[in-house]
Amino acid sequence: MSDAVFRRILITGGAGFIGSHFVRLALAAGIPSVVVLDKLTYAGSLLNLEEVLDDPRVRFLEGDIADPAAVAEAMAGCDAVVNFAAETHVDRSLLEPAAFIRTNVWGTMVLLEQALRLGVGRFLHVSTDEVYGEVLSGSVSEDEPLRPRNPYAASKAAAEHFVFAYWTSYGLPVLVTRGCNTYGPYQHPEKFIPLAITNLLTGRPIPLYGDGLHERDWLYVEDHCRAIWTVLVRGEPGQAYNIGAGQHRPNIAVARALVRLLGADPSAIVHVADRPGHDRRYAVDWSRLRALGWRPMVDFEDGLARTVAWYRARTDWWSARRDAAFAAYYARNYQGREGYRNQP
Repeated sequence: MSDAVFRRILITGGAGFIGSHFVRLALAAGIPSVVVLDKLTYAGSLLNLEEVLDDPRVRFLEGDIADPAAVAEAMAGCDAVVNFAAETHVDRSLLEPAAFIRTNVWGTMVLLEQALRLGVGRFLHVSTDEVYGEVLSGSVSEDEPLRPRNPYAASKAAAEHFVFAYWTSYGLPVLVTRGCNTYGPYQHPEKFIPLAITNLLTGRPIPLYGDGLHERDWLYVEDHCRAIWTVLVRGEPGQAYNIGAGQHRPNIAVARALVRLLGADPSAIVHVADRPGHDRRYAVDWSRLRALGWRPMVDFEDGLARTVAWYRARTDWWSARRDAAFAAYYARNYQGREGYRNQP
């Protein structure tokens, strides 16, 4: 199909990491009206949108996707919705799974209901490759069953089932993307790469779960946003699209690359007790997306160097976000759920 044209897009979670990059991409693509709905939790900030908030095409609304009134106000007049809003951190999901159900499942259903009521032309739900669970060899296509192994992934898989149910039951034109591990500027420093960078910049070690051989495919955030845009404008409703990068690295290799980039001593990498249910490997087949004309443009070494440079320059952005609440996630042993909750 030819590229779709949108008059007004609602971007939920648009003050978060990937969402804020997507807001900038939509504006660069010439969308005349972009509505951003964000709850501004710890993971979202207006600082992430500082260059575009004064753009007359942008309307920002502070609100929760689980609140039908806030969603109704934000979605009015929109002909496309891109849902980034989610609780995303696996470690937090192990401590407080109910919050993930409320936002990721109930919030998605609230959005679907409103999109159905308004006759929205395209509803794209941003999901994750984690819904497949461990992929110990080869890669998985979009037709593989979902086997999530942690509360975060389970909540995203449940949300997907609702999304596709609205396609099958009501004909709502939905799309789902399942992206691999994403990194880049504006990522909250509780996540592995920015945590490692900011720890090294402040003289702290990199805590590495287990043996560090958990393997991920690493996708630069701008490439991820271009992939989502490609699916939004060219994808076939009712379909899921995997987003891969072809940049598979074990976590220990990523940590060593960061040590080299920042001129730190290799002893800065400290192995800590593994987290429960830690998936060993993810890998997706993204040939369906490739057929739409998308390719990643940023290789891992270049993307990592860009990311390090940004965090070096933006101490003002991340320093206030480094607190014991997230640092503890990477420095404790698991002794049953209560022990995990109560580690310092």
